[in-house]
Amino acid sequence: MMLVIDDLHASYGGSLVLQGINLSIGQGEIKALMGRNGMGKTTLLRTIMGLLTPHSGSIRFEEINIAGQATHEIAALGISYVPQGREIFEDFTVWENLRLGRLCNPRGQRDIPRDVFDFFPILYERRHQRAGSFSGGEQQMLAIARALVSQPKLLLLDEPSEGIQPSIVDQICDILKKINADTGLTILIVEQNVDMVKDIAAGCVFMERGRMVQECSVQDILADESIIECHLGV
Repeated sequence: MMLVIDDLHASYGGSLVLQGINLSIGQGEIKALMGRNGMGKTTLLRTIMGLLTPHSGSIRFEEINIAGQATHEIAALGISYVPQGREIFEDFTVWENLRLGRLCNPRGQRDIPRDVFDFFPILYERRHQRAGSFSGGEQQMLAIARALVSQPKLLLLDEPSEGIQPSIVDQICDILKKINADTGLTILIVEQNVDMVKDIAAGCVFMERGRMVQECSVQDILADESIIECHLGV
């Protein structure tokens, strides 16, 4: 397994949010993390990325326990994170935003990988344009591309469909599936858009009150919609 989380506990804002999380994801897998708002999904991604320090438990990435390591150390091992809300720099150009994703590299190794533009040709066409002039969907593409320029092994995505029109969500799904197929990139995605999860993921884990309550395949969900109704109330 590429990522194995064992009995993870973590707090946010003084309250215990993650209460014994156990989760694994294999190399090249796309797995979705679902649940109602406030169940700890974002906290889990932030803890994996080192933005929150767990109280106990382990997070093993390629057999290395990264729990409690600094964010830049975790990124250097091969994990990238696209937070909810994208957090791009609107006053910077596309090119400048992407360059930020390479700053951790030595000076002679900061060129932007060409395949990023192969996956997102619109970003190359508009590379000198300010990111703040982009639509929400285009900004999401830029945020994903910025995470990819470091050539990670694992990509963490938090609500990538939020506030984006369905046709652009479909494009992003197609791009992510192509990246996964072409490069073997492993993806852990937090998402409440059921259609997106059905399209992109192979497996799904549901969270309630900081705990994992069910894991199943997307094929199971397609065969039994009551699984979604039970955990999301839709």
